Amino acid sequence: MKYVRMAIERESPEELGYGNIRYNLSESSIRDRRLSDFKITLPDLLLFYGEHRGDPELRALIASQADNLKPSDVLITAGAAGALFIIATTLLSPEDHLVVVRPNYATNIETPRAIACQISFIDLNFASRFELDVGAVLAAIRPNTKLISVTTPHNPTGMVISIDQLERLAKAAKDHHCHLLVDETYRDLSLDTPLPVAASLSPCVISVSSMSKAYGIPGIRTGWLITRDGELMMRFLAAKEQIGICGSVVDEWIAAEVLRQRQDFLSVLTVETKRRLQMVRDWIRQGPLIEWVEPRGGVVCFPRVAHLARFDPDTFYPRLLQRHGTYVGPGHWFEMPKEHFRVGYMWPTEDELKAGLNAISQALREST
Repeated sequence: MKYVRMAIERESPEELGYGNIRYNLSESSIRDRRLSDFKITLPDLLLFYGEHRGDPELRALIASQADNLKPSDVLITAGAAGALFIIATTLLSPEDHLVVVRPNYATNIETPRAIACQISFIDLNFASRFELDVGAVLAAIRPNTKLISVTTPHNPTGMVISIDQLERLAKAAKDHHCHLLVDETYRDLSLDTPLPVAASLSPCVISVSSMSKAYGIPGIRTGWLITRDGELMMRFLAAKEQIGICGSVVDEWIAAEVLRQRQDFLSVLTVETKRRLQMVRDWIRQGPLIEWVEPRGGVVCFPRVAHLARFDPDTFYPRLLQRHGTYVGPGHWFEMPKEHFRVGYMWPTEDELKAGLNAISQALREST
């Protein structure tokens, strides 16, 4: 394994220091929550080795999102990142082939690179409104393809694939005797009716999600993978046991308590998300300097600078932070041109979002 630190981590707000940022628009989740936000008080938990598959009640809550899923189809992991690592290291080797969408959450690309497997990228682009070309995915499949990797709702663009596209991808995985990985971390943040849990469609499909993005509790490091392939689940479980045996009983207890409030929490959150998105929409309409493809899910968007003739990203981003105190996720975090940048519109407060968007406009006027 040839590990290399990812740009998104080297340049994260944690590395930079939150005290150096006034308006943090770089985050990809809702605002961080406290236990008291969910009216949770920790009981006197027994701090034993938890069940290796994860807390049974937590797995049952996750499986209840689809009629044909069982708790045994769910494996609790150390966040979605832990799930993605388990999947990649279990299914891929240097002799194997991966088809993966780009741009993407960095772990979906960097862990396969560390494994040194063969990779075909399906590149999304602004001109096609970041729509996934399923035909290109199918054409990229080889005899040694072991995994097809997609994300919906997509990070960083906020695009959502259709149920027809998802079913075509699931059928392709079955026909080619490989697996389809669907990173659906933002599924609970869909602006319209969410797609079904992808793993419910076929034993060839693996779903990944977590408590971090939609529930604002990344500090408990609780995510999961779902597969109806029993043999594959045993391989995933073996990987988890060799990495860390089991998860934290404290973290998993909190996750279950939060998921019990899922419907009420998300119903309020959806209203606020749509209102914040309208703020970004109004900002985009104010002037010609920024253009975007409006997201259809998640809490991030991926606009770009519209006029590039005098735009210098190497001076723009430092000026934006140093002079205006505003931080965004530049395109190179996602192997995209630097005129693109990710804006997270649910992590900052409403006032911070408004001030940060205005700061972007001001910094652009200074540099173009």
